[in-house]
Amino acid sequence: MNDSTTHQGTARQEAWGDARGLRVVVTGGSAGLGLGLARGYAAAGARVVAIARNRERLERALAGSGVLPLAADVSEKRAIHRISAEVIEVLGGVDVLIHNASSLGPAPLKTLLETECEEVEEALQTNVLGPFRLTRALLGHTLAHGRGATVVTLSSDAAVNPYPSWGAYSLSKAALDQMTRIWGRELVEQGVRFVAVDPGDMATALHFAALPDADPDGLLDPEEVARELIGFIGRYGAAAPGSAPARFSADAWRAWA
Repeated sequence: MNDSTTHQGTARQEAWGDARGLRVVVTGGSAGLGLGLARGYAAAGARVVAIARNRERLERALAGSGVLPLAADVSEKRAIHRISAEVIEVLGGVDVLIHNASSLGPAPLKTLLETECEEVEEALQTNVLGPFRLTRALLGHTLAHGRGATVVTLSSDAAVNPYPSWGAYSLSKAALDQMTRIWGRELVEQGVRFVAVDPGDMATALHFAALPDADPDGLLDPEEVARELIGFIGRYGAAAPGSAPARFSADAWRAWA
């Protein structure tokens, strides 16, 4: 390694913090916040697996980042065993698991009366059952080896506010929040921290699918949010299990020390 490469690596770690030694898994890692988190953790020295459905898009987005791409659909029950097996094979376990993959349900948005059962099911499969299955699969290995971990679920203000036409997404995110709280209570003694975080309104494909006329200038940059969130996760992971809130609003996690 030459001096230039060393300097570049040091600069990246200064920008993103120091995550050397961490084993990180990010779902929804081919674009937006998930891509920013995966690349950011890798830049900070972590070993990272990023999961997304489209292999070509995922590999193209991660090219040169050092992140390991894993093409799979977390909403599919039969995919979870393969995902967990590959993660354990390449990383040996997980220290930080970030459930970022998300489904809006119907797009354009619909009232609940207009929403098909299959559209609600899609939101629940991706936003609730996928995180449940993957957490269960990966933490089984982690706990068997006597290690703790930090599990982060990406929430939304739609989980707590009854916005008209956001029904499928809202109810799935509310369920995800509650599941995160329950997991946290059940595994606090084993040193596993669970936290739900609302990242705020970002310029992502999901946001524009929901609100096509949204002004990009009024939205947060996913890469900048990823940078802030990596710092927050590090602070949260250093706190004593059970000592910190289980859910943070978009403003609260940025102010939390």
